[in-house]
Amino acid sequence: MDAEISEESMSLADDDTVYVAVGKDVGESKSTLLWALQNFSIKKACLVHVHQPAKMIPLIGGNFPASRLEQHELRQFRELERKIMHKVLDDYLLLCRRAGVHAEKLYIEKDDIGKGIVELMYQHAIEKLVMGAAADRHYSEGMMDLQSRKAKYVQQCAPPSCQIWFICNWHLIHTGTSTDAFADLDPVTQHISGEITGLELELCEIPDMEEEGDLHAPDALEQNSVEQLYKQLDRAMEEAEKFKRQAFEESLIRGEAEKTSIKALRKAKVLGSLYAEELRHRKETEEALVKEKQEHEKTKDQRDETHLVAIDQRLLWETDRSKFDNKIKELGDEVLAYVEQCKEYEKERDELVKELSKERAEDASSMHIHQLLSVFSLSEIQEASRNFDPSVKIGEGGYGNIYKGFLRHTPVAIKMLNPESMQGHAEFKQEVDVLSKLRHPHLVTLIGACPEACALIYEYLPNGNLEDRLNCQGNTPPMSWQARIRIATELCSALIFLHYSTPTSIVHGDLKPGNVLLDANLSCKLSDFGICRALSLHHNTRNITQYHKTDPKGTFLYLDPYFLTTGELSPKSDTYAFGIILLQLLTGRPAFGLVKEIGDVIDEENLTSFIDPLAGDWPFVQAKQLARLALKCCQMERSSRPDLASEVWNVLEPMRDSCGPLSRFQFGSLQCQTPPPYFICPILQEVMQDPHIAADGFTYEAEALRGWLESGHDTSPMTNLELERFELIPNHALRSVIQEWLQQH
Repeated sequence: MDAEISEESMSLADDDTVYVAVGKDVGESKSTLLWALQNFSIKKACLVHVHQPAKMIPLIGGNFPASRLEQHELRQFRELERKIMHKVLDDYLLLCRRAGVHAEKLYIEKDDIGKGIVELMYQHAIEKLVMGAAADRHYSEGMMDLQSRKAKYVQQCAPPSCQIWFICNWHLIHTGTSTDAFADLDPVTQHISGEITGLELELCEIPDMEEEGDLHAPDALEQNSVEQLYKQLDRAMEEAEKFKRQAFEESLIRGEAEKTSIKALRKAKVLGSLYAEELRHRKETEEALVKEKQEHEKTKDQRDETHLVAIDQRLLWETDRSKFDNKIKELGDEVLAYVEQCKEYEKERDELVKELSKERAEDASSMHIHQLLSVFSLSEIQEASRNFDPSVKIGEGGYGNIYKGFLRHTPVAIKMLNPESMQGHAEFKQEVDVLSKLRHPHLVTLIGACPEACALIYEYLPNGNLEDRLNCQGNTPPMSWQARIRIATELCSALIFLHYSTPTSIVHGDLKPGNVLLDANLSCKLSDFGICRALSLHHNTRNITQYHKTDPKGTFLYLDPYFLTTGELSPKSDTYAFGIILLQLLTGRPAFGLVKEIGDVIDEENLTSFIDPLAGDWPFVQAKQLARLALKCCQMERSSRPDLASEVWNVLEPMRDSCGPLSRFQFGSLQCQTPPPYFICPILQEVMQDPHIAADGFTYEAEALRGWLESGHDTSPMTNLELERFELIPNHALRSVIQEWLQQH
């Protein structure tokens, strides 16, 4: 075969070009290129390469789909891939130049290598092509067929006029033109097949020998960095493949275990059938023996002969019975083994039933707590929000949209679940569980819920969220530096309350300015507890650390780097996000890159240029102290971050006290100190001391409503409709909120 190639290569014209398909691994494709250079008397060659853009991009924390990257990040990664591709092609060109062959390179970007090669063949009317038949490690003696999927595809789809040599490990495996897949195409159709768009083509001629020194003296640092990035990319892809293989092996093992269990059950069923068959056969044998005895009595004349027959029958029966007894014993042993296995299954079932009962008991306890909240119907929610009119929409988040509405003459904020949201019933149940059990002046008040639509009803806070206020959304006046210190202090107290709650510590997990709401007095209230976690104690050899192992969730710019790396969510994760918020309160700037910017200027005199001028004349000493505290909270190492209760609070509380009374740093018009309308009893028109919920869904002062009912009324004081029942349910949630308001005013 090699001799035939040599004779054919001698007949090449001077302007004939041999195309050689090469891959991204020089060590793997070098043998194909060198084979072509040795077996063809060529003066001109063209290297054909199909570049496959990576679909998974290696970043900190794992591999991410290319679609999730920003456009400029993806564009930079693609440019790096192309640099690596050109570096590899230059190595191939160097081999050609050393062999004294003029070479060019021709490449295309394509997800499928085989389709890319065929596309280039039609586009450039390639007539002679050398490519690999399989990886060198797959070569075996006597190998005649193509092993590579892309080689088979090229053989089937190549133009009929193209001669192809398929090489593996320096051996010619197959040669010839394409199969008859396109043989019947007319020239016009073949011409249309060659008009392929989206092609990136580059022809790079090899410079003269005297320019060798200048061409191949790239900067060592750039080359090393490119090679390191390429190796990191390969390692990441290898690890991904390894994890996929492990998952596949685990699924196979699980499948085999299930098959074994099914086979055992089937075998037990078959053995049971055999046992029943043996019993039936034994019964038939006994009946036959009785019949023989009766015949023996009736035929006394044939007594001797019959007696001998009976003895023979008895011997045969005893022999069969012995065999049957042995088989029954064996079956009995197997049945006992299956009985033991069934007992184990029953034990596992009982344990699962106990766990299910425990979960149901917890759900029942949770539902008892939820009875303390008001329950609203979907029709009420729709009426309050004008059927979710976009004009009353006041916000949106990962859970869904938030609307302002009026429920039972009370202004409320209604958070509706978006059907396309990644969150759902679990997040709804968790937020109801947390906010129905916890009460704090700086946690948002949950008034009620609509289980039918997974909707949550909160108190309405007129000043929106902290992110909008920092950006002066809606032309609102900027907040003073005193108001910002007060917000930071109140937010710190809310986090301390959550982290030190009993019996379990609670980590918010999604702390950001958009989840910090502001009331009419610019007092902050923390909201959105859909992905919070309750922590238990985990012991290790050095200390005791509270954390929860989970997949990273939340807003990326505020996520703890240690949490992203290890998946361990702890109270220090909230501390990191709190540090970012402190820097935003100080500078009024977005969170992206803010830690590095402040860290670079904290020890210089340039910090003043980063302080938000809209906050007023912020004392420089306090500003610098606040910046240092924020940077400590944002330390990469979790153990280096300060404790909120013992360290951060001791810094923020004196700052807040030095700001003076509240009225000095509020923005807007004169603040109204009148109670919210839902604090007022509809009967007495006074702030309620002991609010209770009636059957009509409205909340009244308990004594006033009892007096209404005892006076002979059986209708609602609000709707004048007949009450279905006269039981009163204490509204503990509203009572706690009223008491907090009374303490503040």
